[in-house]
Amino acid sequence: MTDFLPFIISLFVGIGLAAATGFRVFLPIFFLSLGSYLGWIPLDESYAWVGGLPAVIATGLATLFEILAYYIPFIDNILDSITVPLATVAGSLLFATQFTEVSSWIQWSLALIAGGGTAATISSVFAGTRAASSGTTAGIGNPIISTVETVGSTIMSILAIFLPILAGILVILILYFAIKYGKKLLDKVRKKPKVNKFKDSTY
Repeated sequence: MTDFLPFIISLFVGIGLAAATGFRVFLPIFFLSLGSYLGWIPLDESYAWVGGLPAVIATGLATLFEILAYYIPFIDNILDSITVPLATVAGSLLFATQFTEVSSWIQWSLALIAGGGTAATISSVFAGTRAASSGTTAGIGNPIISTVETVGSTIMSILAIFLPILAGILVILILYFAIKYGKKLLDKVRKKPKVNKFKDSTY
């Protein structure tokens, strides 16, 4: 059992960081970069650049820009069309950084399915929620959603690094509710009112 413990911990760290990118793309990358730079998170040599000072500065600025941009009405909706695929890529990358001891095929297969899939699911649900908010509140409620995303990403990033098992359990719960209610929300956003062709007919 102890032989599999590092693998299990890596799994929870990876899935937690991937989930965090579903809330905010660059924030968990910044946490990983800063944590590696400070020596809190060991990374394989192939990912050593993530813990360099240039990466810390670049991801920090990108994080700040992303957070602020999501408070600009309707710009946030445009960003969603970009950040959903970006979150998938970022989630896959962050997951892959935790599985450098396995073959590349296993590493990236797990990264795309578990990491990218988790990030894409969460990001898509929040994009749908924001679209619904924009349609019903003219964007007034969007800052609340943006704040929830930032807080969620921060919490998930911290838990993934310091309490990975708890982060993994939380991700399972988030995915459960995201899948359960996300489809209903997206269907509601996409639903078009039916037009009765005979309603205004005159005889």
